[in-house]
Amino acid sequence: MQETLWSALLVGVAFGFILENAGFGSPCKLTGQFTLRDWSVLKVMFTAIVVAAVGLQLLGMAGVLDLDAVFVPTSLMMASAIGGVLVGAGFAIGGYCPGTSVVGVASGRLDALVFFAGLIVGTFAFAGLYGPAIEAIMAMAEVEAGDTLQDAWGISPWWIIGAMAAALVGVYYLGRWFEQRHGGPIDAREAVLGEAGCGCGAQGSGGAAPSSPLPR
Repeated sequence: MQETLWSALLVGVAFGFILENAGFGSPCKLTGQFTLRDWSVLKVMFTAIVVAAVGLQLLGMAGVLDLDAVFVPTSLMMASAIGGVLVGAGFAIGGYCPGTSVVGVASGRLDALVFFAGLIVGTFAFAGLYGPAIEAIMAMAEVEAGDTLQDAWGISPWWIIGAMAAALVGVYYLGRWFEQRHGGPIDAREAVLGEAGCGCGAQGSGGAAPSSPLPR
């Protein structure tokens, strides 16, 4: 257990360091995605999904990993739809996701601290209100045939990965097209410092440079 905790801590610190230096610890990047100016968030996350999917299949074929032992959450379509809308609204309004808010707090961002506090309050509020009504909503549109496309519809995982890879290429081209027309993407340094040109932070206070810019 102690080794697991230390490895998790080291990986978490490294991941947070990379996020901050890439500008993802700033709300500029995530809000830039919603305004179609900066597609870095979608590109990074989509690429990670495709790479992970390919890696899992190759490890399974090599006999290194038992894919049947990999936990897959129950497919609850209604709960996913409602949760997706609420979480997406939180991302768009707050400019952070749970992970990047922790990075923002570690970097000394006040807005990230407020977002993180709201995340904690919301989590405990949901746990306190959880009951039959919420359970009934979550059970709506449950996919009983299986929790993966392969189980539910008998589709080969490689066809699914191929479709995702093709969609990823489309995201890169479409993202580049929108970025060129909206003055993006947002430079990592601009995002970290919250400079006026990135569309958040200092710009909201009249465009002046921040009084104590965060170190690179």
